[in-house]
Amino acid sequence: MFDTLSDRLSATFKTLRGRGRLSEADIDSAAREIRIALLEADVALPVVRAFIANVKQRAMGAEVSKALNPSQQVIKIVNEELIGILGGETRRLRFAKQPPTVIMLAGLQGAGKTTLAGKLGLWLKGQGHSPLLVACDLQRPNAVNQLAVVAERAGVAVFAPEPGNGVGDPVKVAKDSIEHAKAKQYDVVVVDTAGRLGIDQELMQQAADIRDAVSPDEVLFVVDAMIGQDAVNTAEAFRDGVGFDGVVLSKLDGDARGGAALSIAHVTGRQIMFASNGEKLDEFDAFHPDRMASRILGMGDVLSLIEKAEQTFSQEEAAKMASKLASSKGKDFTLDDFLAQMEQVRKMGSISKLLGMLPGMGQMKDQINNIDEREVDRTAAIIKSMTPAERQDPTIINGSRRARVAKGSGVEVSAVKNLVERFFEARKMMSRMAQGGGMPGMPGMPGTGGGPGRQKKQIKQAKGKRKSGNPMKRKAEEEAAAARREQAAAQGGAFGLPGGQDQDFELPDEFRKFMG
Repeated sequence: MFDTLSDRLSATFKTLRGRGRLSEADIDSAAREIRIALLEADVALPVVRAFIANVKQRAMGAEVSKALNPSQQVIKIVNEELIGILGGETRRLRFAKQPPTVIMLAGLQGAGKTTLAGKLGLWLKGQGHSPLLVACDLQRPNAVNQLAVVAERAGVAVFAPEPGNGVGDPVKVAKDSIEHAKAKQYDVVVVDTAGRLGIDQELMQQAADIRDAVSPDEVLFVVDAMIGQDAVNTAEAFRDGVGFDGVVLSKLDGDARGGAALSIAHVTGRQIMFASNGEKLDEFDAFHPDRMASRILGMGDVLSLIEKAEQTFSQEEAAKMASKLASSKGKDFTLDDFLAQMEQVRKMGSISKLLGMLPGMGQMKDQINNIDEREVDRTAAIIKSMTPAERQDPTIINGSRRARVAKGSGVEVSAVKNLVERFFEARKMMSRMAQGGGMPGMPGMPGTGGGPGRQKKQIKQAKGKRKSGNPMKRKAEEEAAAARREQAAAQGGAFGLPGGQDQDFELPDEFRKFMG
């Protein structure tokens, strides 16, 4: 969603790099480019004005003029101001001292409230809570059935006493759900309310009545990140009509201009708390302003990547794999282990999204977007078509075995051969890294030991003094050398002994062997 904004900002910062000193004209030019980039990304005009004013004021101050690298200091200022308009610090959910905690979802129809209720339920379940989803959207056709299906997929409970489709009182359902949660010991109640295609008085009144009936601990306003500036207008209307405590962005994986997301927190004064960035129920997480700013500026989001890895991989399993790679040149690491690791990575989500979290990957957007996610499935099919013995020792896979595996997995024989070769290369590389050897083919870095690509320095043999081609001159040089030797012998031996005494001196055997 923020690709265009990221590209424009990166191009602006590129013009600043390499300059030892930034003039006022340089800062004005950069501020103008940043203003255009934000406006093109559909960020609200008041937000853009405040943002640019703060950046220019700080960029022309002492913190830049005294900096060792002014261009990097400007990037730091933009990053900090971007974090500021996104809400500053991460805001967590407030839980009631006496359960159940009541969370009410509000927003327009089509914003994704019902699906988001399931995502929030799954997220809360992962945090150790026992959530209950409540179907209070009784107007929209099949809204109750949709919530029931989403709850089943998320593995959480649902309270839906009314069939919906225009039948039932949503306020009564909301009130009864609290008693039901207390009786069944659910500690979080997520109330899904009705939406409309636009703001109207009936919608506001119904949401206000449900709010008064259940006294929610958190009212979350769900907004579609793709609807542009209308998102800000809707958020202001809900804030004034019903009131809300935090914002949830849905459809953040879209390709529309996402400037509305950058505007809501600043305009409404309510922080963004969660973000939904995909269709799957697990593609939902807490919103971190600093990490989002880092992504927009092309610096990646390593912390989120680490958190995903920690949720997917167990410490015990990781230590076990590391020991396999470190022992006996990695030969204990088999295709079964490779398949298990590959499936764990797949659980973390899309390969493209994972790579996009790495710093500097913004310059490789096209390559990342062209990654074929099905390649992982093909690789898994090839490995699963092998016998246990072949997975343990891929060296036994000969021509006939390759043909059988290819037929079983529905691929070409060359694909099987390439997979086995890539596995050996990857195992060798990972084994070297696990043993502290660094990346193969790269020069050794302090503390890493270097890779096999490091070659020994060849000691150049000193060339002897060339003899003159003139016979008379050569004879004179030889006589002069003989005279010097006689003089040295008269003064003392080569080892500082009195003259002639070092002639009987013999080197130890080890030195003589070394000297040849």
